[in-house]
Amino acid sequence: MDRSYQHMCMARNINRFIVVIILVLIVVMNANGQSESIVQGYVRNANGKPIASVSIVVTNNNYKTISNDSGFYQIKALPYKQLTLLYSCIGYQTVEKQIRLQLGEKRMLDVTLPLISKDIQEVSIVSEAERTANQRVNMKDFSQIPNASGNFEAIIKTLPGVSSSNELSSQYSVRGGNFDENLVYVNDVEIVRPFLIRSGQQEGLSFTNPDMVSSVKFYAGGFEARYGDKMSSVLDVSYRKPMENQYNLSTSLLGGNASLEGISKNGKFSYIGGFRYKTSQYLLNTMDVKGEYNPAFVDLQSQVIFQPSKKFEFSLLGNFAQNKYQFIPKTQSTNFGTYSQIYNLTVYYDGQEADKYQSGLGAFTVNYKPVDNLSLKLITSGYSSYEQETFDIEGYYLINELDNSAGSSTYGDSILNIGAGGMLNHARNYLWSNSWSASHIGTFIKDKHTIRWALDYKNEQIKDRSKEWTFIDSAGYASPYSPTSIQLSSFSEAHNNLSFSRISGYLQDTYQFSSLNAKFYLNGGLRFNYWDFSKEFLVSPRVRFSIRPDWKRDFMFFIASGVYYQPPSYKEMRDLYGAINPDIKAQRSIHIVVGSDYNLLLWNRPFKFTSEVYYKFLDNLIPYKVDNLRIVYSAKNNATGYATGIDLKLNGEFVPGVESWASLSLLKTEENQKDDYYMDQGVKIYPGYYARPTDQRITFSLFFQDYLPNNPTLQVHLNLSYGSAIPVSPPSSIRYDQTVPMGPYRRVDMGLSKTLKDDKNPSSIPLINKLKEMKLSLEIFNLLNIRNKASYLWIHTVNNQENQSNEFAVPNYLTSRRINFKLAVKF
Repeated sequence: MDRSYQHMCMARNINRFIVVIILVLIVVMNANGQSESIVQGYVRNANGKPIASVSIVVTNNNYKTISNDSGFYQIKALPYKQLTLLYSCIGYQTVEKQIRLQLGEKRMLDVTLPLISKDIQEVSIVSEAERTANQRVNMKDFSQIPNASGNFEAIIKTLPGVSSSNELSSQYSVRGGNFDENLVYVNDVEIVRPFLIRSGQQEGLSFTNPDMVSSVKFYAGGFEARYGDKMSSVLDVSYRKPMENQYNLSTSLLGGNASLEGISKNGKFSYIGGFRYKTSQYLLNTMDVKGEYNPAFVDLQSQVIFQPSKKFEFSLLGNFAQNKYQFIPKTQSTNFGTYSQIYNLTVYYDGQEADKYQSGLGAFTVNYKPVDNLSLKLITSGYSSYEQETFDIEGYYLINELDNSAGSSTYGDSILNIGAGGMLNHARNYLWSNSWSASHIGTFIKDKHTIRWALDYKNEQIKDRSKEWTFIDSAGYASPYSPTSIQLSSFSEAHNNLSFSRISGYLQDTYQFSSLNAKFYLNGGLRFNYWDFSKEFLVSPRVRFSIRPDWKRDFMFFIASGVYYQPPSYKEMRDLYGAINPDIKAQRSIHIVVGSDYNLLLWNRPFKFTSEVYYKFLDNLIPYKVDNLRIVYSAKNNATGYATGIDLKLNGEFVPGVESWASLSLLKTEENQKDDYYMDQGVKIYPGYYARPTDQRITFSLFFQDYLPNNPTLQVHLNLSYGSAIPVSPPSSIRYDQTVPMGPYRRVDMGLSKTLKDDKNPSSIPLINKLKEMKLSLEIFNLLNIRNKASYLWIHTVNNQENQSNEFAVPNYLTSRRINFKLAVKF
């Protein structure tokens, strides 16, 4: 491979990136210079508190916007003799304002919305108390983001504290935690992730259906007692209660979605359902391993709500998902190495892989409100899954050193063979998982207190039948080498049947008071958990204190701390060889988080700047290794550790009317095994603290939106991600401190969308004009065609007379540049 050519390609990619950024800045400056008339101001309640998510509509031309968390709004309006503005929000009376505007005039117009009922006022107090507690996600932004996976979690990965190095996966790590340390709720039901998934191309669709989502809250740490027993983060999703009849269809080269929703004439019965189909074959064909990829992922969900009276509401949530992945590899050719030494791996494959992940979930909820300030909820749910992972893949490989001498006539050709051999990977892994739960959740609002409590019982059953092994033959020698017998490189076998129960619950209170020209919010709670497998009874105190000074500038500060236990899942109980540790205990994390947010105006437009500094003390840790998305645990509580860092985010209207944001995170996380050492010339050496597999020191995300000034229905969406190198351990190493950096993750995705029809923009084509909305999108994935690594293929060779093996780390690269077309219709 020509090094000068590599430098030239790298420079060309950098130049392309610079050109893109310059074009974006030019469009931003052009957008800022428009001479349209503007109405802006703050929307508050009768007590002067800001109201978020207020809908503001100019009835003369149907321009729309909503107020932000500080109650600020800004809306463009063409000059008109008399403009009528409508301000509306659930729980408040609608207010109408009439004004006259001149060309280019900017008018300040503050509005007060009267309350409809008192109990809504108490809810608004709690909402303000949660201002710094979570990061809210706007579903409109999700529909705009270029998304190779098609999963809802793509937008979560752009938030501060969140990192992911695989665009095909919905999994992410938060502040040094791994994929298994994240809680996901949908309508208060905890969602379970499959056990056997090991790569992004196998994973398919995640549970959350974006077409059904109403609201999203994301907690990156320091979350309150009502959220359960994981150590890192919480994603709390609520599905929508329909208010009208509506149908949505979307299709692209990666699959399609369909959803429908409706409500009865008397408003007592409503339903919403969605169907999703995904195939990533188009993306997988860009990878180094060539062959026949046949992925097919299907998901069907529905929610039915019946509200016979104001006091009772019944809802049923159902889901069926089936992910199938078949792969018949043929050949692979990958260049790797350093600038001074370049190698090529060529592999000829035989065999295939066939995986299947099938699951179903049902949840029935009864919500009873005997009085306005008391809510009593009962939830029963059941989950069942079947997972199958089978493969027999044989490969014959050659590793050659390439000529890297500039000007050589054989430049880039093979000059020396340094390894040859074969490998055989075999797996017959089957896992059945069943669980059911019953829980009660209560909420009581009194004066300035909001008290919440819950009690939950859950039973889980696991049946695991698996056998997996790898044989490596290098130049006629098995690796690892033995002069007396043939050795397998790795072997694991499991024949486990488990049944266990968990009981958990919490009690917490949120209290708001004012003093010394400031508002204070105190959230304190206690959570408990009992697991009959380990006989552990765990108690987790958690507290959060927020203050909002009465300053001209809208600041809010907070400090949060708490104890977070994570009772082991089945994956954490099982070691590398398939055995269950009967003495396994819960891992523990103690969070300390200090942060602030600041609502401000830049260029007379609303922005928010948030910052958080955190430290997490970790003990009773179960060490693990990560290979792509597969986490293999040691099944021993023999390590302590820590995670510390800072998260920053700036979001707002860089361009009027559309939201963009940038986030930056700095992280350091390490652990220390209590009983690890190695011998060096007869002396015990203890490694001490070393980097955890999630030690990604720097992550940066940018999501930017813009539109053409004279054609606002034509928009551009830019999603940029950067993550520094993470440490990776060879699977053959029994030590956890021996790591190599996998290299940074760098990716730029860009989307162009054209709204052909919506409420503000009728179409001249009669057929299209009958639709409610229609949008056409062009997505360019991996715009700069950067080769990111998903994992390493570890190749063993016997290369000396003593038959000692050498090990090469050959990168498995992710997808390259691809163009996707997408059509979305709403009617």
